[in-house]
Amino acid sequence: MSDDDVKKEFKKKAQANPEKFYPVKTLQELGFKRKLCSCGQYFWTTKDKNHCGEPACSGGLSFIGKSPAKKKLGYIQVWKEFAAVHKKLGYTEVKRYPVVARWNPTTDFTIASIAAFQPFVVSGEVEPPANPLVIPQFCLRFGDIDNVGVTGHFCGFIMMGQHAFVAPQNYDINKYLKDHLTWLNKGMGLSNDDITVHEDAWAGGGNYGPCVEFFSAGLEISNQVYMQYEVPNKELKIKVLDMGQGMERAGWFTQGATTSYETTFPEVLKKLRKTTGMEYDEAFMKKFVPLSSYLKVEEGVDLEKEYLGVAKKLGMQVTELKEKVQKIAALYSVAEHSRTLLVALRDGALPSNVGGMYNLRVILRRALSFIEKYKWNVDICDVFEWHAQELKELFPELSENLDTTKKILEVEKIKYAQNKEKTAKLIEKFGGKQLSTEQLIELYDSHGVDPRDLNIRVPENFYALITKKHENTPQETQTEREEKIELPDLPATKALYFDDWKKIECKSKVLAVKDNFVVLDQTVFYPISGGQMQDTGMIGNLKVLDVFKQGNLIIHKVDGELKKGQEVTCKVDLERRKQITQHHTATHIVNAATRRVLGQHINQASAKKDVDKAHLDVTHYQAITEEELKLIETEANKIVKQKVQVIKEFMPRNKAEKTHGVRIYQGGVAPGKELRIVDIKGIEAEACGGTHLNNTEEAEIIKLVKTTKVKDGVVRIFFLAGNAAKKLTEEKTVLENSLAKELGVKVQEVPSRLEDLFELWKNARKANKKGQKLESYELKKKETYSGDIISKSSELLSTQPEHLIKTIQKFKKEIEEFRK
Repeated sequence: MSDDDVKKEFKKKAQANPEKFYPVKTLQELGFKRKLCSCGQYFWTTKDKNHCGEPACSGGLSFIGKSPAKKKLGYIQVWKEFAAVHKKLGYTEVKRYPVVARWNPTTDFTIASIAAFQPFVVSGEVEPPANPLVIPQFCLRFGDIDNVGVTGHFCGFIMMGQHAFVAPQNYDINKYLKDHLTWLNKGMGLSNDDITVHEDAWAGGGNYGPCVEFFSAGLEISNQVYMQYEVPNKELKIKVLDMGQGMERAGWFTQGATTSYETTFPEVLKKLRKTTGMEYDEAFMKKFVPLSSYLKVEEGVDLEKEYLGVAKKLGMQVTELKEKVQKIAALYSVAEHSRTLLVALRDGALPSNVGGMYNLRVILRRALSFIEKYKWNVDICDVFEWHAQELKELFPELSENLDTTKKILEVEKIKYAQNKEKTAKLIEKFGGKQLSTEQLIELYDSHGVDPRDLNIRVPENFYALITKKHENTPQETQTEREEKIELPDLPATKALYFDDWKKIECKSKVLAVKDNFVVLDQTVFYPISGGQMQDTGMIGNLKVLDVFKQGNLIIHKVDGELKKGQEVTCKVDLERRKQITQHHTATHIVNAATRRVLGQHINQASAKKDVDKAHLDVTHYQAITEEELKLIETEANKIVKQKVQVIKEFMPRNKAEKTHGVRIYQGGVAPGKELRIVDIKGIEAEACGGTHLNNTEEAEIIKLVKTTKVKDGVVRIFFLAGNAAKKLTEEKTVLENSLAKELGVKVQEVPSRLEDLFELWKNARKANKKGQKLESYELKKKETYSGDIISKSSELLSTQPEHLIKTIQKFKKEIEEFRK
């Protein structure tokens, strides 16, 4: 069954027996009575009324200009009041989680306050940071991009969460309802006479439960979900209170303002209006906002018809209404999108053409296109600063690393400008032609071209269609080996490689044998996992060819036969173990060093650690320059020389997150209640199951070889550590000296002499083709170069290092032949 079907079925069941499923006791105690609206909705009210309070049933949004709330709360003040009221009720305030949901393998973004605690807290695997708690969680949703600025929708918003995670016997929905009404009464100054409570149901992710919604003056101001069951009909071991209230909506409602944009970022809008010269038409907005919902872009809606209807009610021409609404929506969108992007970029997200991150690029380009369309003298980087200042009291972290945020924006603006050039060319090709929706999306996806610029008809929900294509994508996680070995039920293999990488020997007992696959009771052999290659060595007198995990078992592939019950000695190849371990700890060191050099947006996307090579993929918005690579290498080797202790310990997931933050999730999410944390003290702490050094000095030396782009927003750094790095250095020194000798210059002069040689070779070829004699063939350039000689030489001649000498000799030979 779909979530909608589960919801419908359960709602019918719950409404047939409200005393069992809804907080009827509290409602009755407070004088609420149950009624049925003509629309079919069951609701509770203290008044003698017969409508449920929905806008369609109550005559619209009646709070604008005359809110029933006795307190008029500013945006930040809403949270202060919310936290203060709930503190007295026994709730603990916790800080927001990042909008990039690194702890959740199924999604890119935090889409609701409860999402901060999914999947591990909600499932009961992990203790919450407090219980019960309240949280000002900034959330991202991109399903209504086309409606931002018109209907009051936001891509980024703060959901004030009221949550509890308790055993069934302690779950008390009547108390939770009373607590929330206390907030509405005392915090917002709203009388119960002005509150209507709806009976509803909620379903999602295999869970479901009853839900109540709170309406006042035509607006749904909040809701409480009582998550208690899992499909098909099983009671949850941990029942959850999930109350979510939009902070934007609370401020808007209590102030009785025309739109929530005006009450959410008033200072930013004031500055935007001063910069753009746009004036606020309050008289128009008071008339338009109650009708704005008719203009919501969604499937099946004839927007032209709706615009015609709204224009008629306002006594305006359709063209006049469209021009006015679209310009107002553009200003609101610039404000809203820049705030959303500020939080997302601060939390480590990067605009991209891949997965959910693509939505960030969409809203950035949408904002830039509005600025361009109306010729506003607005720098979006300034708008970011304005938002950071306005939110500083609540989220001071947004004012940090603004320089990096600006760099990301500048790179994106350059890409946007380049795509505008493509647009100009495509206008010649497609201008005036009608294309299918698929072709329009392809134009936007592949070329970054907004088809609206091509003077062709575009679906009103164009951005929604793009967003749907790039919906949240699960994070990459380590998968088990596809080949499954048939084995009996066995106890989990005890792994002995966690504490000390030097532990390479143990006595073990054979628990099961299948062909040449062996399971032991305990092992020192590390199985291929998390991007780290497996150990090799000996079990008894047999070679270990492969080691891998299957569930909680570690399976060894050997080159002979062993017998069940046999006692054996395991011995790992120490040199291989050491080299791979050096590469793994170096991965963590390079990750930290890259973040120090390039900024806090750096996170590991993936990595591979082998004997003769290693690489680290990091999130970054542009190619890493040679100079930046040198700085990262220098920083990494500083950490090595600092002789920092590497602490490896298992701890409960909630303790690990509380101690080190959610940045421990680098390159994926480790499963389980307990996490193994590898903590390079004061440098980098990550959840990791690999073998690691005991001190950074054991890495000996780290050499960064080169970088390359993996995909949009991800850069790969190739590096070596320990003996592999020393060997590379020795080989490079030999090659540098050979190049210098071949060219007759000093090592630092090799690149300039190569440029000279390459230019001479090209001139010789041209002269030869024309049958002319080469006028000059003397090599003169001897400029010094301070960078990587081999990399620069390879770049100049477009060849691999191992082919440099042969290429030079070939050029010299051809020049001599052409001269003759």
